[in-house]
Amino acid sequence: MNPRRLLTELITFENSNSNPANQLNDYLLFIDTEASGLPIKWDQPYSADENWPHVLQVSWLIYDKHKQIIKQQDHYINENGVTITPAASNIHGLTPQFLTLNGKPMAQVLQLLVADVQQYQPMLTGHFIRLDYYLLGAAFYRSAMENPLNKLPVFCTMVATTQLINRPLTRHLRLEELYYMLFGSNLQNQHNALHDAEATAACFFELRHRGEISDKSIRDQNRDFEQQRDPTKKQSGCLIPALVIILLVAIIIYSL
Repeated sequence: MNPRRLLTELITFENSNSNPANQLNDYLLFIDTEASGLPIKWDQPYSADENWPHVLQVSWLIYDKHKQIIKQQDHYINENGVTITPAASNIHGLTPQFLTLNGKPMAQVLQLLVADVQQYQPMLTGHFIRLDYYLLGAAFYRSAMENPLNKLPVFCTMVATTQLINRPLTRHLRLEELYYMLFGSNLQNQHNALHDAEATAACFFELRHRGEISDKSIRDQNRDFEQQRDPTKKQSGCLIPALVIILLVAIIIYSL
């Protein structure tokens, strides 16, 4: 094959297939979690079990692009041997006793999430989505399940608060701050995953309505998020650039 043609095909493949940010989906999955604590370090692999806290509640809502809700899921998790830090318990109020009575096995809930991801192929959206994304990544690892979130475009309404056009801000807004700024009322039942997911959806659609979130801003944010996607391994996107360099050299030689 001609080196120039091969180079063109590699670049096309890199731009169109390897980056989920290039695909704006027809469905949105708004997700939130409550956890047993906070991670010790953000750059540790999911296999570093002591580093990553456990998910105690996970809730998600699926909307279509017309803002119509398609599905709602809300689940508490009951897993043996999970220690809830006092600081976390003070925030969300979840206790081992409550989870024993109301919780489900993590793997069972993850299977429901996988089914929805496979069916709808949504854009994953949350407020401080990086935390939810990593916590669920660790949960998939502990359950010996493939993580389908790695293949989804991702959007964070918290990151979006420092990218507003009509009201530029110098810091990220917490969810309750963004909600109050947009709707002029206090966020109720905060730190319940379902209510926070509902509030995130409301904020996202209002920001979209006001023109603060565009297709371009979604793509830009996804490109940035690609650098944070998977702490279990080093960035693996070096193969295509290396091949491009080799082919550029081949083209130069071929042209001589």
